Order: sequence, then C-alpha cells, then structure tokens
Amino acid sequence: MNERKQNRNWSAAGLLLLLAAPAWVAAQPTPEATSAFNSYVERVEARLDAQHRSAVGFLAPADFARLRQGEPIIEQLTAGVGTELPGALLHDWRGTAFIAGGKAADFERLMKDFAAYPRVYSPQVLTARILEHDGDHFQTTMRVRQKHVLTVVMDTTYDITFGRLDAQRGYSTTRSTQIAEIDSPGTPHERALGPGEEHGFLWRLNTYWSYEERDSGLYIQIESVSLSRSIPIGLGWAIGPFIESVPRDSLEFTLRATSNALRR
Repeated sequence: MNERKQNRNWSAAGLLLLLAAPAWVAAQPTPEATSAFNSYVERVEARLDAQHRSAVGFLAPADFARLRQGEPIIEQLTAGVGTELPGALLHDWRGTAFIAGGKAADFERLMKDFAAYPRVYSPQVLTARILEHDGDHFQTTMRVRQKHVLTVVMDTTYDITFGRLDAQRGYSTTRSTQIAEIDSPGTPHERALGPGEEHGFLWRLNTYWSYEERDSGLYIQIESVSLSRSIPIGLGWAIGPFIESVPRDSLEFTLRATSNALRR
C-alpha cells in the first residue's frame, strides 16, 4: 500500500470515528470563538476597505508577472491548520489569477448571475437562487456539497454587496448568515441537522472578491475567511488534513471555475 493511499485510509478511519462519537459533535461555536471571528473579520474588512478606496494597491500584493503567465497564486494567511480559537479554528486563504482579455464588466455580470452558479461551480454548488435583491445588494441561498473523503451537503444563506471604484475596478463582500448541515440529502428522509447534531465542519464563511482590469486582461482576487470546529484531541493525524483541505480546496476550486467561465 503506497503512502498516499494509506494516509487516505487513516483519514477515513478518523472521520468515521468523529462522525460516530456523540461527544465530539460540536453544536455551535463558543461565544468566545464567535467574538474572535467577528473581530478578525472587522480587521480584514477594514484592510480591504482601505484597498478599495484607491486605485493604487487596489489588489493585495502578488507576483503579477507570474500571474500573467497563467499561474494562479494561492496563499494561506493563517498559520498551520488555522488560528486556534476556543473550540474552533479560523481559516484565511487568498487566491489570485489573471485572465488575458478579461473584462471587469464580464466578471460582475458573472457574479450576479446566481441562476448560473450550479453550472459554473458544479459539482460544489447544487442549487442557488436570490431571496431578495435591491440594487447592488443581494440575499441568496445555495445548497453546496463538499467532498473530501466523505461528502457533506449544506444549505447556506448569504448577504452579498457589490461595489466599484470605477469601470476597471470592483469588489464584493459575501457574509454567511446561516449554514445548516443536511442529513440524507435528496432522499425522502432529508432534513437539516439540529444544533446538537451538526459536526461543525463549517460554521461561518465570508468571501471577498476584488477585481481589476489592466495589462490587457483582468486580475481577480478572492479571500475566504471561515470558522470550523477544532480538531478533537488525539485525532489531529486524521482530522487535521481534512479540516485544512476544505477551505483551501474550496477557494482554489472557486478561483479556477471563475477563471474558466470568464475565459469562455
């Protein structure tokens, strides 16, 4: 058995232990974790607000020459698996890509076409629809699927605001307002798990897009800040890679799918 396959088997075993043990079910983040997450988000949004008020440094620094060669850049802004909070982990990832010939107007049109999300972001986004819409402000609901050894389906609602500095530069802020883990999705027994049943794979998710049209193309940058359960004592070897892979893989997938849609 090769090392990669053995690691997958150990991870699967650890996840089965996690799912089977009621004592490890994490109902909701602690008040301390929620407060720390909110404080962190305030700092992130203050930094982004400063960027978005000026054409100079509108995007976070990146190797733009490398991006123009077609290579996306993925960065972890928190150390290790994630920042340790009381009973929780905070994750912050950023990804940047360049689309030759891309236009800012096309990006904004794509981001606002929520009906197309299940096609553009398949297989992660299963359904998407607008709940409320007022100008550049949207409230949406999406059913999303994450598959990492096991498959987790969640119903999520978001508050989304779009903004722009000028015709070449714009941004959006997406904050989750509700995330519910779904049991037996797509079956007659489908139901949302209650607070005492959820596994805490994802408690909060904020996503921030920044985009700038220049150098005969479009730079797009996404930052994702999320909150998940902490890793049970003694299961770091199995659960750690899973908890770490979800925020990175999700951001990388979203960046790649968006880039591909704009290139089409």
